[in-house]
Amino acid sequence: MQIRYFLALSLLPPLTLAEPLSQEGGNNAQCVILPPVPYHQVGESSGPLADQKIQIHSDASSAQLGLEASFEGNVTFSQAGRRISAERATVNQQEQQLTAQGNLVFQDPLFTVTADSLMAQMRSNNATLEGAQYWLHGQQVHGDAQKLEITQNNNLILNNTNFTTCPPDNVSWLLEAEKIKIDSKEEWGEIWDAKLRIGGVPVFYIPYMTVPVSEKRKTGFLFPSFSSSTTNGVEFAAPFYWNIAPEYDLTFTPHYMSSRGLFTKTEFRYLLGDAGNRQTPTGQFNLEYLGSDNMLDGSPNRYMYHWEHSDALDENWRVLANYTDVSDNNYFNDLNSDVNRATDNQLSRVGEIAYFTDNWDFSARVQDIKVLGKEERPYQVMPQLNFNYRTPGMWQGLDFNFASEITNFRHKEDIYTTATRVHMEPSILLPIHGPAGSLTSEVKLMQTNYWQHNIQQSEQESSISRTLPQVRIHGQINFERYTDYFNQNYRQTLEPQFQYLYVGYEDQSKIGLYDTGELQQDYFGLFRDRRFSGLDRIADANQLTLGLTTRLFDERNLEQLKFSLGQIIYFDDSKVSLYEDDLTEQPSTSVLAAELDARVYKDWFVSGAIQYDTRNSSNKKSEASLDYRPGPNKLLQFSYRYVPDLLNSNTNDRVDISQAGFRTTWPITDELYFVGNWYYDLKEERSVESYTGFQYESCCWAVRLSYHYRIKTNYEDDLRTAAPNEREMFETGVYLNFVIKGLGGSGPLGVNDMLDEGLFNYRKPLYLRN
Repeated sequence: MQIRYFLALSLLPPLTLAEPLSQEGGNNAQCVILPPVPYHQVGESSGPLADQKIQIHSDASSAQLGLEASFEGNVTFSQAGRRISAERATVNQQEQQLTAQGNLVFQDPLFTVTADSLMAQMRSNNATLEGAQYWLHGQQVHGDAQKLEITQNNNLILNNTNFTTCPPDNVSWLLEAEKIKIDSKEEWGEIWDAKLRIGGVPVFYIPYMTVPVSEKRKTGFLFPSFSSSTTNGVEFAAPFYWNIAPEYDLTFTPHYMSSRGLFTKTEFRYLLGDAGNRQTPTGQFNLEYLGSDNMLDGSPNRYMYHWEHSDALDENWRVLANYTDVSDNNYFNDLNSDVNRATDNQLSRVGEIAYFTDNWDFSARVQDIKVLGKEERPYQVMPQLNFNYRTPGMWQGLDFNFASEITNFRHKEDIYTTATRVHMEPSILLPIHGPAGSLTSEVKLMQTNYWQHNIQQSEQESSISRTLPQVRIHGQINFERYTDYFNQNYRQTLEPQFQYLYVGYEDQSKIGLYDTGELQQDYFGLFRDRRFSGLDRIADANQLTLGLTTRLFDERNLEQLKFSLGQIIYFDDSKVSLYEDDLTEQPSTSVLAAELDARVYKDWFVSGAIQYDTRNSSNKKSEASLDYRPGPNKLLQFSYRYVPDLLNSNTNDRVDISQAGFRTTWPITDELYFVGNWYYDLKEERSVESYTGFQYESCCWAVRLSYHYRIKTNYEDDLRTAAPNEREMFETGVYLNFVIKGLGGSGPLGVNDMLDEGLFNYRKPLYLRN
C-alpha cells in the first residue's frame, strides 16, 4: 500500500518555455471575477506620467487661485492611464496634493481599487488609500487592505491585507498578510507574515513568500512536496527554480526518500534565439541521480541523463538530437522520473541533420536504441545517408521518384555480423485521379548491395547484390447515393479498391537481419507493397488485394459510420521469410481484415477491428470498444482485446492476451467528477489494473483523491538477485492532490490526465466526432 499527499502550492506559474496547459474542468466562464464598478479605459500618452495633463470634471467647484480647489458631485480626475472618481475632492495647489472621499474608485490599466479615502501627491505620483478593496485586471485576484499605497512606479504596497481568487460570496481560501508588495514591472508579489486560511481555519504560516500575478518567471524555491509510502518511506522534495535568463532556466529538486536515500533531479532548458520565431532552436538537459539505493542489495548508484534538441537552421536545414541513458532496466519502474513513464521500455538515441527542397532532400542520421529488460541489443545505425528526388509530371503525366540510402550497421558486441548497405530505388508512376476514382500504376526497380563483416554464420556471404523488380497497380472507384435509415437522411459512399502487386524473387537467406521485422496485416496494411519493415528482406509477391469501404455522412456532412473489409489473394506462395524455419505451407489468402467506427445511436459509439484466418477459422487479432459520450467529460467505455500467440520479450514464451476493460468519467455535480477504470485478464483470471478517482474543482481550488492498483513491470537486471513474487508484481497506491489557484499552482488538475493515468490510456475512435 502506498499513500502520498501532495500540497501543490507551487510559487511558480507554468514555465513559458513549454506550451500552456488547457484549462479543463470547472466552470471557468463563471469564475471570472470583476470589480463591482465598470472599468473606464483612459487614453494613454507617450510622455512621462509627471508631464501628463490632469483633466477634472465635477457637478460643482470652487477655487482660490494658487491655493486650493474644491469639487463636489460626480468628481472625476484622469491623468494618462489613471482615473479617480469620488463624491468630493480637494486639490491643494501649493502642496500638489489631492484628497478625495465618498464612493471613491481608483483605476489604472492594472487594477481597480475602491476605498474610503484617498490622498495623492501629484508631483511624485504617489497615492495612499484607506479602507481599500482591490481587483487585479485579467486575474481572479482580489482582496482588502487597511492601507494601500500606489508608488510612482505604479507598484502596490498593501498593509494589513489579504487576497484570494475565490468569488466574494464563497471565499474557500484566504491569504492574510501583514504586508504585500506587488511589482507592476516584474509582475510578482512579495508577501510578509502570511497565514493561509482554508474554510476560515488557519492551516499554514509563511514568514515570507513570493507569488506571480502574471505568467512571468522568477528565481526561488517552489513549494515543497511531502509523501509517504511503504516502498520509499517518508519523502520530502523542495524544488529550486533558477530563472537564469529569458532564454535559459534550471530547476533543481533534491528529493529525500528515507528508504532509498537522496534522489536529485536537475532540468536545464534553453531557447537559442527569438522565442517568437517558430524556427527557434529549443532543447533541454535532464540529470537524475540516486546515490546508494538502500532498497537494493549492495546499495548501487542509480542515474538517468537525457538531452533533446531541435533546430531549424533556416528554411531548408533541420537538426534533431535525442539521447537518454539509465543505470539499470528498472529505473523508470522504481523512481519517479521527469523524462519517461514506467511503461516505456525503449530508449532512443538519435542524431539527424536534413536538408529539404521542393524536389529533393538529403539527411544524415545516427541511431542507437536501448531496449530495457532485453539482453539482445538492436543494431546501431552509424550512420545512414538518405537522398530522395522527385519530379511530378515529368513527362506525359508520369512522375519520377528516386530514393536511396547508404547505411552502416554496427553492434556493440563483437559476436554479431556488421554490414554496409547501399540501396537505390527509382520508380515511375502514372497517377490518374478524378471525382469518380483513381488509378495509379507504378514500376519500380530495387537495387541493394551488402558488404558484410565479421560473419558469424556459414550461410552468410561477405558481398551480396540483390535486384528486384516491382509492379503495382492500385485503383479505387467512388460511388455515392442519398438514402435514409431510421428516418434520417444520409449520404452513403461505396469505395471498392484493388491492388495488384508483383515483386520478383531472389534468395536472401545469405543476408543478415539488421533493421527488419514483420509488419501488421490490418486493413490498411493489406495495401502496402512490403511485408517487412526495413530492407533486409523484401518478400516476393504475386497477389491481388480486394477491399471495400463504405461511409455514412449526415445532413451536416459529419461522418457517422465507416466500415472497411479487405483480403489478399495470393497467386503464388512467397519464398522469403525472416527465418528459414518459418517457411511452412502458406494459405492462398491472407487474413480477412475488417475495421468499424460508427455512431450507433445518438451518443453511443462503437469501434472495432478484427483479423480473421478464413482458412483455419480462427481469430488472429481483435479489439472492440463501446463508448457512451453524451457530453463534455461524460464517458462510459467498455472494451475488449484479444491477441493470440504473442511473444513475451521478457521470457521468450508465447502467450495469449485476452483482456476486458471498463472506463468512465462522469460529473456528479458541476464541480465534482468521478473517473474510474478496471481491466481484467481473462486468461490469468485476475485484475491487471484498477483506478478510481474523485476530483472536486471550484473557481479557486481543486482537490483529487484517487486509488490505483496495477501490475508492475520488473525487468531482469544485475541489481535484482531474485524474481519478484506475486505480491511484488502489483502496486497499490492512494493519492491526494491539492491545488490552490492563484498561489502559482499548476492550475486545474484536469479530467483528461485522469483518463490517461495508468497502463491503458483512453482512446477515442479516430474518424468520428461528437
